[in-house]
Amino acid sequence: MAGLRLGPLLRYTDGSSATVWVETSRPCTAEVRCADGAGGTARTFQVAGHHYALVPVSGLTAGTATAYEVLLDGNRVWPLPDSPLPPSVIHAPGADDVVRVAFGSCRWAAPPAGGTDPVGPDALDALATRIAADPGGERPDVLVLLGDQVYADETSEAVRRRIDARRGLSDPPGGEVADYEEYTWLYYESWLDPEVRWLLSTVPSCMIFDDHDVVDDWNTSAAWLADMRATDWWQERIVSGLMSYWVHQHLGNLSPAELDADPLYAAVRDTPDATDLLRAFATRADADPTSVRWSYRRDFGRVRLLMVDSRAARVLDEQRRAMLHPEEAAWLRAQALDAPGTCDHLLIGTSLPWLLPHLVHDVEAWNAVLCRGRKGARWARFGERLRRRADLEHWAAFPESFAALAGVIAEAGSVPDGPATVCVLSGDVHHAYAAEPSWPADSPAPAARVLQLTCSPVHNSVPLSIRLGFRFGWSAVARALGRRFARHAGCPPTAVTWRRTGGPWFGNQLMTLTLRGRAATLGLEQAGSDGTLRPVWLNVELASIN
Repeated sequence: MAGLRLGPLLRYTDGSSATVWVETSRPCTAEVRCADGAGGTARTFQVAGHHYALVPVSGLTAGTATAYEVLLDGNRVWPLPDSPLPPSVIHAPGADDVVRVAFGSCRWAAPPAGGTDPVGPDALDALATRIAADPGGERPDVLVLLGDQVYADETSEAVRRRIDARRGLSDPPGGEVADYEEYTWLYYESWLDPEVRWLLSTVPSCMIFDDHDVVDDWNTSAAWLADMRATDWWQERIVSGLMSYWVHQHLGNLSPAELDADPLYAAVRDTPDATDLLRAFATRADADPTSVRWSYRRDFGRVRLLMVDSRAARVLDEQRRAMLHPEEAAWLRAQALDAPGTCDHLLIGTSLPWLLPHLVHDVEAWNAVLCRGRKGARWARFGERLRRRADLEHWAAFPESFAALAGVIAEAGSVPDGPATVCVLSGDVHHAYAAEPSWPADSPAPAARVLQLTCSPVHNSVPLSIRLGFRFGWSAVARALGRRFARHAGCPPTAVTWRRTGGPWFGNQLMTLTLRGRAATLGLEQAGSDGTLRPVWLNVELASIN
C-alpha cells in the first residue's frame, strides 16, 4: 500500500482551484477530497527513485474554507491518525477579501523533538502553534518564502551522519549534500517537522531559491563559477540542486493553467522514469540561464506578487554584469506594468535586498568597480577575494541593475490608477528592517509609496558580529565612510536615496503585510522562547484608503 512520505503542501490557490503537492512511497494515484465536494486526482511521477504528485483541486467556492483529506489509491493518509492538530483546510479567496502576506527567509531545519535547538525557536513553528490554537482566527493568506528553504552546504549533525554512512565525509563535498538523494534528506528534515508540516498543508506558499539552496555565494561572479566548475563535485551538486528545486518548490509556484501549458511538466508525467529528462533540463538551465524562467507571477485579487530569480538569472561577465539577464529584466518590467488599474499593491519578491544599509551599499558598489578592473589588475584581484569573503553580491553589487529596478518601480508606481504601494520583499541578511527610497528632484518619482521590507531569518543564527555590523551600517558615521569608498571608485550618484524607517531587528521572525483595498499595514513578529510569536512592530500604516 502506498504511504505518504512528505506533504501535503498546499501551494497555489485562487477562488476556484488549488494545487496540493505530495511525495509518496510508491507509484499510485493521489487524490485530494474536500468536505464541500471539491477535489482532484493525479498520478504520481518518478524522479531518482522518488514518487511525487501535484494534485489539481477544482470546484472550490470563492470566499469559503473547506477541510480536505488526501487519499493514495483510495486509502486515506492525511490527516495523520491521532493527530492533535486541526484539519487542514483550503481557503478559496473571495474577490474583496483582505490579503495577508507573511514572508521571511533563511530557515535551517529544526532539530528532532526533544533536541536542543542551537538557533532558538522557529518562527514557522510559532505561527503554526498560533493558527492551530484558533483555526478560525486570523491567518496568512499566503506564506512567501524568500530563499534558503534548505541548506545544502550547512547540514545538520543528523544529515552528516547519514552522509558518512552512505559515502563518507573525507572526500569533497564532505558533509555537504552531493546529489539528488541527499537533497531529499534536507526536505524531509525541514518539512516533516510536525507543526511546519501541518502549517504548509493549510497555508498556501510561494517559494524562490537563494544561495544556500545550492551553495553559499552561488553565482557570485564569473571567477567564482570557473573555480567551482573546476572541482569534481560541482556539476552533480548544481544539477541535483536545480532538479530538486523544480520538484519540491518550483512546480507548486505555478497555476493550474501554467502547469497545463508546461511541456516539461507534461513530459515528466508521461515518462515512467523522468530522472534523465529532468537531469537534461537542469543541465541546460545551468549552462544557459535564458533557457528557463524561475521567476513567476501570482495574483491575489488586486495584489500582484512578482517573484524574481536573483540567483540563476545573473549575467556574470564583469563587463556586462547584471542581476537579471535582458530577457528576465524585460519580463519583470512587462509584468510590473501589465494591465494598469488592476493592481492596488505591487509586491516584488527578491531574495536579496534592493536597499541595504548605506555603508554596505557603497562598499558593494565600490567593489564592483574594482572587480571590473577600473583600478587595475591588483585591485581587481583584491576585489574578487573581498567579494567572496564578505558576500558582496546584492543588488548594489550590480549597479546598473540597481538603477534599472529603481526605474521599473518608478514607472510602475506612476501609471494612472496604479498601485498604492510598491514593496520589495527580501531576506538573506539575517535581520529585519524597513527602508524608504526617495527619487532625485529631476527624476520622475512614483505616486505609490515604495518600501524595501527585509525579513530574515525565519530560523537561523544571528551572530553578534552581524548585529553590531548592521547596526553600525545604518549609522551616520557609516554613511560618511561609505561615501569615501564611493569617491575612491568614482561611483556615480545612486538612482535613489533612502532612509531606514524601521529596525534593525534581530531574531527568528516573520513580517506580515495586511492589504485591504488600497490600504496597507505592516507587522513584524518574533518567535519567543515560549514558542509563541510576540509582536515587535505591529499595525504600521503604509497606505490608507483614498
